[in-house]
Formats: sequence, C-alpha cells, structure tokens
Amino acid sequence: MTFLRVLRRQFLENTPLRKYLIYALVEVLLVMVGILLALQVDDWNNERLDRQAELTYYENIRDHIALDKQQIGGEIVFNSVYLDQFEYAFDIVEEGDRGKKDTLGKIAVNLIQYSDFDRQGNIYESLVNSGQSQVLNNHDILQRLQELEEQYLYINRMENIHYDAIMTHVIPGTSEAVAYASTKIMDESRIYDYRFQNLLISLIYIMREKDQIYKNTLDNIDGITALIDDELNSE
Repeated sequence: MTFLRVLRRQFLENTPLRKYLIYALVEVLLVMVGILLALQVDDWNNERLDRQAELTYYENIRDHIALDKQQIGGEIVFNSVYLDQFEYAFDIVEEGDRGKKDTLGKIAVNLIQYSDFDRQGNIYESLVNSGQSQVLNNHDILQRLQELEEQYLYINRMENIHYDAIMTHVIPGTSEAVAYASTKIMDESRIYDYRFQNLLISLIYIMREKDQIYKNTLDNIDGITALIDDELNSE
C-alpha cells in the first residue's frame, strides 16, 4: 500500500488526469482482487477447519460404537449360553424325563439370568441437539446413526420385557419349587408341569428376539464403521 501511495503521488504530480484516472481504476481493481483473495483464503481455511472437526467427530463416533459393539458381542454370548440351557430344559419337561431332574433344577435357578446391554446414551440426538450434525456432511452416516439409536431403544425394551418376566413370573413360579441355594427340585409337580413349560417358551421367545436384534445392531455398527473409515481414508 505504501508503494501504491508513492505511485499515486507521482502520477498526480507528473501525469495528465486521464492517465491518472486509468491508474486509479487499476488501483481499485487491485484492492478488490486483494480483498477477494483474502476472503477466498479465509473460506478455504474455514472449510479446512470444518473438515478437521468433521473427521474428529467421525473418529469419536467410531470409537464409541466400537465399545458398544464389544459389549453387545458379550451380551450375545451370555444370552446364547442361557438360551441353549432353557431350550434343553424345555425338552426335558416335554419328555417328562425325571432322570434329568438335577440338571433341570440347576437350569431352573438360572432362569433369573438375563443379558442387559442397557445403552442409555443417544449419539444421534446429541449430535442434533448440539448442532454438530450440521458439520457432518455424510448423510448416510447420520441416517445409520439414527437407525442405530432406534435399535438401541428396541434392545432396551426387550431387556425390560425380559426383566419384568423374571420378576413377575419366573421368581414366583420357581421359588416354591426349587431350592435356589442347592438347585434341588423340591416340588417336581410344579416343574414337570405345562405352566413351567409355558414359562420356558415365553423366555425362549424373548431371548431369541434379543439375539436377533443384537445381531442386527452389530451389522449396523459394522456398516457405520465402514462408512466412517471411507471418510477418514479419503483424506
């Protein structure tokens, strides 16, 4: 700018008005170009910062759902172990096999066991409420996160149903027939009974439903992780 002021002063002193006006126009154009370049550089810098923030959010989300995946994987194993036991107990009762009553007593005590993911956080809602979702440009990831939250809610509902079944039906239905401490059947008529069999069927249906939603959720987590990896690897 100092250089331009010197030139302007020289033009005023040594050049006709027409040439000065041309110079003045050129100077205005140079100033405008400088302003536009500065604005463009500022836009580029803001875009770079926004992209860095977006990638950081993606990394945090990926780490978060990776922990969820690990926990759900554990719940699947836990649920499957007891589901196999309950299906075996159903067969024992169905066949009326009194020779396996000791095994049936042990399984009857385990009816109070249930998998419990109990996910309380809400990634998608937190992103929306905080305004961070506006930074995330991959709408497929946002949609999959919304679906994931719905799956978490479904899991929690099924786990609550399972818990309520235990408290309202399993414990009253087994506490007077089986000694929990020794797992010994004290009243065979209550255990080798259609009502106990119905109880087993109800739990089996609930646990099969839980197993399916657990696995569907893991598939969605894997899909989200793949989309995030694509975003991170694109840089």
